Amino acid sequence: MSQVSAEFIPVRLAILTVSNRRGEDDDTSGHYLRDVAHDAGHQLVDKAIVKENRYAIRAQVSAWIASEEVQVVLITGGTGFTEGDQVPEALLPLFDRVIDGFGEVFRMLSFEDIATSTLQSRALAGMANQTLIFAMPGSTKACRTAWENIIEPQLDARTRPCNFHSHLKK
Repeated sequence: MSQVSAEFIPVRLAILTVSNRRGEDDDTSGHYLRDVAHDAGHQLVDKAIVKENRYAIRAQVSAWIASEEVQVVLITGGTGFTEGDQVPEALLPLFDRVIDGFGEVFRMLSFEDIATSTLQSRALAGMANQTLIFAMPGSTKACRTAWENIIEPQLDARTRPCNFHSHLKK
């Protein structure tokens, strides 16, 4: 049985923005995730922007999965239904386990804002080499929905009845 924590334990995370148009200056979603993770007390290990190319995405995420420093990867962008949206195809071969509930809950929450357009969201999450990976749409509003309602509480070792903290590499 995993140990229960009564105090906050920060995680080490990396943030990836997937976009053919965004650069560091206008990466609003990546900056949002960086800021809220920092404000929550987590440690940012790395941040990158890659083009909408499944192999470039897979290469960056693979490096973080292999790193002992990165426990969590947050990905913004590339989860839609257009030809350029390649994140699910990039990630699925890397996952040891898919976390189906993330996409399900994210789409349920998004339905309140965007109605049936949420059908085209391919937000997903999984575990690879004890690294937790969340991939969400590229809009800052979508990142806020995912962070506030799903990711932040699941990164907190105090969340009951369960959270992902005990599954992460140490």
